[in-house]
Amino acid sequence: MESATGSSASTELAAALHRLRSTLARLKAELELAEVDGTTPPTDRLLADLDEAFALLSAAETASQIRAQVLVVDDDARLAEITARGLRRLGFEADSSSTLRPLRASEVLVFDLSLFPGLDAAGKKAVREARPIVVTGATDSASHALASSIEASDYLVKPIELNELAAAINRRMEEA
Repeated sequence: MESATGSSASTELAAALHRLRSTLARLKAELELAEVDGTTPPTDRLLADLDEAFALLSAAETASQIRAQVLVVDDDARLAEITARGLRRLGFEADSSSTLRPLRASEVLVFDLSLFPGLDAAGKKAVREARPIVVTGATDSASHALASSIEASDYLVKPIELNELAAAINRRMEEA
């Protein structure tokens, strides 16, 4: 299921790529006609077409770089904010919290497993439905079993590498 933001981004990207293809086709046709006729195409028109093509390429690149919204929930608020800040540097829209809050549509949950037992029934249900990326310092079989029971999409052991977390978020977004 694609969010309104994802759908809008896909539409913007498709439109920008279509306009780029049209502009490049027009430029190619002008150059081919000039070659057949043995004439020199007007430089100002070719430059204008190239400028337009570069602007459209930029728009397509911008539309394709829209990233996931992420909520990082950790019992250590400082660590949650450091993680969210790192994700923002990587281009994600990331918030942090030391408590679970209602998730926005298509928001990816990065969740410290140690918080799960303290949640009420509604919170536990929300975490299960989110299929979170679990981050934890625990490597024991009980923690793995708990992560499996909440249908975690990934299990990362602290300290986590931001690139590893970003890859897990991207995998989670592809699942959605």
